[in-house]
Amino acid sequence: MVTLDQIVQFAKSTGFIYQGSELYGGLANTWDYGPLGSLLKKNIKDAWIQKFQRESDYNVLIDSSILLNSDVWKASGHVGGFSDPLTECKSCNQRFRADKLIEDHDKTVSADGWDTDKMYQYILDHKVTCPSCGKHDFLPIRKFNMMFQTYQGVVLEQANQIYLRPETAQGIFINFKNIQRTSRKKVPFGVCQVGKSFRNEITPGNFIFRTREFEQMEMEFFVKPGTEMEWFTYWKAFCMNWLTSLGLPESSLQFDDHKPEALSHYSNATTDIRYKFPWGFDELWGIASRTDYDLKAHQLQSGENLTYLDPDTNERYLPYVVEPAVGVERLVLAFLTSAYDEETLENGETRQVLHLHPALSPYKVAVLPLIKKEHGEKAFEIFKTLSKYFDVTYDETQNIGKRYRRQDAIGTYLCVTIDHDTAQDESVTVRNRDTMAQVRIPISELRSYIEKQIEF
Repeated sequence: MVTLDQIVQFAKSTGFIYQGSELYGGLANTWDYGPLGSLLKKNIKDAWIQKFQRESDYNVLIDSSILLNSDVWKASGHVGGFSDPLTECKSCNQRFRADKLIEDHDKTVSADGWDTDKMYQYILDHKVTCPSCGKHDFLPIRKFNMMFQTYQGVVLEQANQIYLRPETAQGIFINFKNIQRTSRKKVPFGVCQVGKSFRNEITPGNFIFRTREFEQMEMEFFVKPGTEMEWFTYWKAFCMNWLTSLGLPESSLQFDDHKPEALSHYSNATTDIRYKFPWGFDELWGIASRTDYDLKAHQLQSGENLTYLDPDTNERYLPYVVEPAVGVERLVLAFLTSAYDEETLENGETRQVLHLHPALSPYKVAVLPLIKKEHGEKAFEIFKTLSKYFDVTYDETQNIGKRYRRQDAIGTYLCVTIDHDTAQDESVTVRNRDTMAQVRIPISELRSYIEKQIEF
């Protein structure tokens, strides 16, 4: 199993992920995505939109604002209830999430659904130690709201206080009527969104797994009350199939169905898809049946009627909602962890290779002139043609074997080599990253060949 340190070093050295603000000593828990990381993120988002929205006759796409009226967060319960249980070590003054302290102390215990008194009593009774200093002397637990506050306008007054959104979902709920009216969708239908969210996490960490600034891919699927469990089961399977279709092994994935006492106040069913990260199984994707909690809350707060009128039955109701929500960064980490490999070849050499699904590979193709002076002009001509249709890179430095290894390491799926015979037969050699097999392809058929190889 690859270690987290290996992935962090690999990501930085190859240009996937850099430390944020590194030039100025860094800023804790911030990360910048380099040339390869930016493409990987884009490809993950594109693959999600492809399956969840473009190929679905149920779903549409929106892009709502990061800054929303503060009443949105009052209605949703975030102002009063979006908090983590915070405790502080009296000895070293480090702060921790109480539930995580408990679960790290005993891996067989889940603190989901526990109130602060029960958590604090457990910490005292079991002498839970501080991960920082090893002492076991904690202050009583208090609730810590995770929303980032900011101000709109030029005067820092309470009336101008707003929040950076902690989730993308509420932008969908408050636009429910607009979306339904303009798209003319009938229930059941879904609304997909990809966008930034911000949470002032107490204990971010594990590289990009838990960060304060992150991207979400969320869908709110509106259904008739009474049918939500059928759709909940459908989307559970759909999400799992999407992950395995992109190369995550089934053995590294599992469902974690929440017990009734651990459900959020708005949910009548929730499951997590957990992935086996380098530190063990942890949450990758949450799927929740949210009932009509959100639409009802916004209807009450705004005074606007948000009910849906079924055009076939003339029945009016507030739809229930099934929500699959996943973080892009966690998917990046999962795909990198799963794809990274160091293979020992027959000649004894070690090949570093990133076995990403072709749809996710930052570069689909690398164009390589065998000899720069002799083949460079034709190679660059092919590069310019292919770059109209694919993410392509061009590499002409060092010998061809080293260039192959370099492309293997960053996940490039195909290498196209222009050689001595190209001028005579108008063909090129195409090498596959995973098998290292090579085939001869006419230049005129190159685009269609690549499209077939990388289709998703």
